[in-house]
Amino acid sequence: MKFSLWTNNGALNSRPVFDAFAHSCVQLGHDVVYNDPSADVDVIWSVLWYGRMAPNKDIWDKAKAAGKNIIVLEVGGLNRGTTWKVGLNGINRDAYFGRLHNNSSRANALGLLLKPWRNNKEGPIVIACQHSASEQWRQQKRPGTWVFEAIQEIRNHTNKEIIIRPHPRCRVDGIEHEFINVKTQDPIKLPGTYDDFDFKVEDAYAVINWSSNPATHAIMEGVPAFVGPSSLAWDVANKTLADINAPQQPDRQQWLNDIAYTEWTLEEISQGQPLLRLTSEL
Repeated sequence: MKFSLWTNNGALNSRPVFDAFAHSCVQLGHDVVYNDPSADVDVIWSVLWYGRMAPNKDIWDKAKAAGKNIIVLEVGGLNRGTTWKVGLNGINRDAYFGRLHNNSSRANALGLLLKPWRNNKEGPIVIACQHSASEQWRQQKRPGTWVFEAIQEIRNHTNKEIIIRPHPRCRVDGIEHEFINVKTQDPIKLPGTYDDFDFKVEDAYAVINWSSNPATHAIMEGVPAFVGPSSLAWDVANKTLADINAPQQPDRQQWLNDIAYTEWTLEEISQGQPLLRLTSEL
């Protein structure tokens, strides 16, 4: 099988991940080409059609139209900077990551822990926004409209403090002035990191997020999340803001066991572990 790695459209930190994936393809007897549309499988970085990654949308659209498989590499959210997502035909819950109902061995090996469910009744509700140019945001309203309508719905049930956390590269401005007890908190880039931002969720009452990493982080920290169906947190999160005063707190162990197989270290990628899990679908 021939894999085309679209390295020209990768983020600045993507090359080691592409290199590890290329090594795995060769180790498993596949052919590797670069930026070549004639391959059997395309390999792209992210489904965020923005900046260096914007040309990937054309590759994505053509692959989907042709019924062609596409592997998406992406920055991880479990051990950010150490593990990386490797998904087939999507990312997060839209992707295939291999079989479900896994045991806890990999979650334990990665050091993934579940904090007990918290009950921070006096904590704020945090709305963690996403980039509007992402495939994960398809068919959604503008981020500002989405946030505004979410706050309107929350205010039908509670007057709790609300904190709006914009995506670092997709501003949502002015909404805090439309409501009482609402403020915006801009993400702060962590020193010495490529693309990590502060996100202390431990004291929050709940996190609202459509489908990106903050919801997964919140659930692992024991903070209830409200998400959309593309979120990796969907199976253990709340689906409607009507439940904001009584969020569900389900058992999360099986969920953790399974999402442990959505991300891999560079060494594991190079060894072909994620590719072997996906091969049955290629």
